[in-house]
Amino acid sequence: MSALVLFDFDGTLADTAPDLAAAANAQRARRGMDSLSVDVLRPVASQGARGMLRVALGLQPEHAEYETVRQQFLDHYAANSTVHSRLFPGIAELLERLRAEGLGWGIVTNKATHLTHPIVEHLGLRAHCATLVCGDTTPHAKPHPAPLLHAAQEAGYGPDRCLYVGDDLRDVQAAHAAGMPAIAAAYGYLGDGGAVDTWQAEARADDVAGLWPAIAALLPK
Repeated sequence: MSALVLFDFDGTLADTAPDLAAAANAQRARRGMDSLSVDVLRPVASQGARGMLRVALGLQPEHAEYETVRQQFLDHYAANSTVHSRLFPGIAELLERLRAEGLGWGIVTNKATHLTHPIVEHLGLRAHCATLVCGDTTPHAKPHPAPLLHAAQEAGYGPDRCLYVGDDLRDVQAAHAAGMPAIAAAYGYLGDGGAVDTWQAEARADDVAGLWPAIAALLPK
């Protein structure tokens, strides 16, 4: 295969925010608080427990109860992570097109392995995924380049034959640190990294339909 297209997972390939929001709202319910809408929690979905607990409960890692609440959140999420999570419309077709074009594809996420694998399997992504690198696969998480470099090596590609698609500033930073061009998935969660156009990605896709033209333009010659 001539090139490898690597993707972030949450907010790029899959809309996992509803199940993450449900886990956060379960913690609010424990405290007699009303549920927050998914739209309120969606922007921090890529930040996992840290972002969800900050927005849902105003809870920061230095709080005395943080680790206890974090584990409760993760336990609830692990048991219910495939209830509402779905691929974004058009992603399955995009991945099939990559295969038809002779391109490899893989996933690099900061989500922990034990949380990632069940969702990836549930969504039917594992069979054709050339590499799956999670937040605990290497000693460092994004924006460090180690996960992307590990993915490239595992799939048998040099970094110069890879590109990365993600919906967070740290995805672009990780790609550039690894020597790969980046595509900003502007339809995703976006986090708190400022305006997408300030991320210095080589391309942006405002919807899933825009991914293939962006990928095609950046493929190594």
